Amino acid sequence: MFNFFKRNRSNNFKTSNNTAFYDEKNAIVIYFKCSKCGEKFRSHLRKGYDFITDYDTGEYKINKEYIGSNCFNKIHLSATFDRNYKLKEYILENGEVISKEEWEEKS
Repeated sequence: MFNFFKRNRSNNFKTSNNTAFYDEKNAIVIYFKCSKCGEKFRSHLRKGYDFITDYDTGEYKINKEYIGSNCFNKIHLSATFDRNYKLKEYILENGEVISKEEWEEKS
């Protein structure tokens, strides 16, 4: 009938590509940009703090939403990691993953 609460899933990116997340000391870092305005983001996900533990499977999960300063487009990150913080799969809605080098070119 009415789908008021249904998410627009046209700009989803789902994969198990291991090059999206970088391991830095006690955090996992992801670089991405908004698919609407192109604003670039860097997110540090701290191990043992930002992750949700799934005690049934032993996996770590994360669900985060980002809103930039250029537009009000919500970027949703949902990811699953194994016990050693190795990426199993992730979904990035309304955003595109970029490399660390591409983020550093930010002017």
